[in-house]
Amino acid sequence: MQKSQMNIVLVEPQIPQNTGNISRTCAVTGARLHLVEPMGFTVTDKHLKRAGLDYWDKLDLTYYSDLDDFFAKNPDGFFYYFTTKGRHVHSDVVYPADKPIYLVFGREDRGLDEALLHDNPETCVRIPMRNTLRSLNLSNSVAIAAYEVLRQWGYPDLSTEGNLTKFTWE
Repeated sequence: MQKSQMNIVLVEPQIPQNTGNISRTCAVTGARLHLVEPMGFTVTDKHLKRAGLDYWDKLDLTYYSDLDDFFAKNPDGFFYYFTTKGRHVHSDVVYPADKPIYLVFGREDRGLDEALLHDNPETCVRIPMRNTLRSLNLSNSVAIAAYEVLRQWGYPDLSTEGNLTKFTWE
């Protein structure tokens, strides 16, 4: 069986701080980050760098000119589209570990294109929230989704136990 590979895909992200936070989440979990243009900022944006802190050199990052470019370069794997319009709860999905998976998120102000969602109804997933509010923050949504996948996979290659710095647990 192929080693599990989680990929986070941001389609046209608009807020540099969100992308910076997401890049940090990707770095600490080992997920690959895919950024689909156009973006609402430049990668030299100080807010982007500040949110990602000193993790940029630990990040596996790829840029794409548009969504067609992304799909052309990533034809294989399982794609899950995170949307407030999804009919399936993200934690009810079983994320396969035998092929790369792609967790796809749309831009902060309007999400993913509805034609894409309509064409993929079985893999449109939703993080539960109150119906009277618009949506969760993008970087929070990515973290929730990523850690659900990692939980199901048994947290591969991640440390699940920490140590005190001034004391010992024993």
